[in-house]
Amino acid sequence: MTALIDPLVGSDMELDSLTQSELVPATVFKSSVEVNKAVALEIAELIRKRNEAGQTCVLGLATGSTPVGVYDELIRMHQEEGLSFANVVTFNLDEYYPMQPDELQSYNRFMAEHLFDHVDIPSQNVNIPDGTVSPDKVHAYCRAYERKIDDMGGIDLQLLGIGRTGHIGFNEPGSGIKSMTRLITLDKVTRLDAASDFFAEENVPRRAITMGVGTIFKARRVILIAFGEHKAPIVRRSVEGEVSPAIPATFLQQHPNCQYMLDTAAASDLTRFKSPWLVGPMQWNDTAMRTAVIWLSQHLGKPILKLTDEDYNEAGLQDLLADHGPAYDINVNVFRTMQRTITGWPGGKPESARKADDPKLERDRIYPKRVLIFSPHPDDDVISMGGTLIRLADHGHDVHVAYQTSGSIAVFDDDVLRFTDFVSECNAVFNIDTKVTGSLEDHIEQYISNKQPGQVDSDQIQQLKGLIRRGEARAGVRACGVPAATNCHFLDMPFYETGRVRKKPLSQDDVDIIVNLLRELKPHQVYAAGDLSDPHGTHRVCLSAITKALEVVKKDDWYTDCDVWLYRGAWQEWEPEKIEMAVPLSPQEILRKRNAIFKHESQKDRALFPGVDEREFWQRAEDRNRNTAKTYDQLGLPEYEGIEAFVRWNGKQY
Repeated sequence: MTALIDPLVGSDMELDSLTQSELVPATVFKSSVEVNKAVALEIAELIRKRNEAGQTCVLGLATGSTPVGVYDELIRMHQEEGLSFANVVTFNLDEYYPMQPDELQSYNRFMAEHLFDHVDIPSQNVNIPDGTVSPDKVHAYCRAYERKIDDMGGIDLQLLGIGRTGHIGFNEPGSGIKSMTRLITLDKVTRLDAASDFFAEENVPRRAITMGVGTIFKARRVILIAFGEHKAPIVRRSVEGEVSPAIPATFLQQHPNCQYMLDTAAASDLTRFKSPWLVGPMQWNDTAMRTAVIWLSQHLGKPILKLTDEDYNEAGLQDLLADHGPAYDINVNVFRTMQRTITGWPGGKPESARKADDPKLERDRIYPKRVLIFSPHPDDDVISMGGTLIRLADHGHDVHVAYQTSGSIAVFDDDVLRFTDFVSECNAVFNIDTKVTGSLEDHIEQYISNKQPGQVDSDQIQQLKGLIRRGEARAGVRACGVPAATNCHFLDMPFYETGRVRKKPLSQDDVDIIVNLLRELKPHQVYAAGDLSDPHGTHRVCLSAITKALEVVKKDDWYTDCDVWLYRGAWQEWEPEKIEMAVPLSPQEILRKRNAIFKHESQKDRALFPGVDEREFWQRAEDRNRNTAKTYDQLGLPEYEGIEAFVRWNGKQY
């Protein structure tokens, strides 16, 4: 029988009981890396099996950021282990319509760049919907695509992702279980999710050609992959909810051989992770108790210290009560644990600020500290932990901020023109005669006036956009009390510098940049973005670079005195049961943080890539901080204006 090391309870648990509420098999891995390896291995074994039998292997493939790691692993297996794709025929799920195959956003181009150009698959074996078919022929083309799949004997294995609306392929809500390959109008949420690829929602095509749910259903094996906290709600609804055309992925519950392959973040809302005591016996450790008590408090709307024996019994927590009760003892234990997370001294207290009866906290041992904050983009530091940054600087710590990427693609062309005009006016006012500036100004004016939606900027414009964001980053940390001239580090990691939303794979050069900075500064505290819900994937790659670098330096002498904390970004907050350090913010600190965010003028009012949340970044940050404080208040803890939350890095690779 399959067993799972459940991160909540920390022991082997039989899946039969834990997954009784799941209506489609779901396998959960510790990280996306492990998912990618497992899926690629299954595909490779199928290819080899078909090849040994002298048969063709027919694969249904998906696009987007989710399957890229699978394709990377397949390429590695081809290059290092001799995996051949000579007997493989592929059918892709979908393509935007209309769409030229060589455009940046084309799925034809995506598949070539991420898989086909790196393996030995015959070009005639590759099938991707054609976004150039004339409107009067598109329906006939779709029928022919279906026939070609049937003529090949059907799809052996279909790879899927899942959209936030529950769409698979481009089968939007309302798609029927018998739907076939067709032209479809895209849902607004889908277009919003794709807006970053097209440099604005208005540039996203309104239609697409997609395999139907019925087409997918004919595949002999279906694997759906999902990563990140932002996918957790729709994963839960599609795995545990009722079958409904409103969520096309729920139809997969009726497929005879479908499996979800998830990382722990995407699986976090499944009952076996969120409230496993509802589906099976528990082995209660401190983490599980904390999770259950906070859940019960929120479920009943009662502070922790007011929960009763009856509350525990009626909520299915009889085992917890029997093993660790009465309720009073459990309540006090969890309440004190949550209380200890709150600190106004994230870098520790100086000797003069400690009271005689204060417990000697580990973070107090070295004071002041050298602090290194990693910011994936040039504004994540102040958006995500600006209040804590201010507190650290006010307390006299040596605070450094490392901006991992330039953020250049997130600057509007109008800002480039504005800064170019400024330089031109400066030249005139100060009588500076420079032909170089004049030629650059001419280039920018001409390039931007002729620029097409989604077109990659020239090197000069990319550099200028990067300089704009550097200036804003310096202004932001100055507002927090950090000396920008000496303590800002602009890393410009190579993986990012493509001028496109889609980046290059993380390389050793990227990791080495982080390693060198760590060894140069030898920090006592490191803060990094642990937000894997970043819709563009940059946060995930940046965190991966940091964790790989930490693995390199962990044997250095200075690392013994180093603590690593993870913060969340503009999309999610840590669940209260996971929070290990909660830094309360006063109303004045909230305003100072807002002022620091405002220094990022190119991202204010309307950011180029805001995601699906229409609030400005400062509004998201303040709402999140206030909601975290409200959560603590509702649990019966002190009431604050806002709270920024952190968890310790657990040594996991991303």
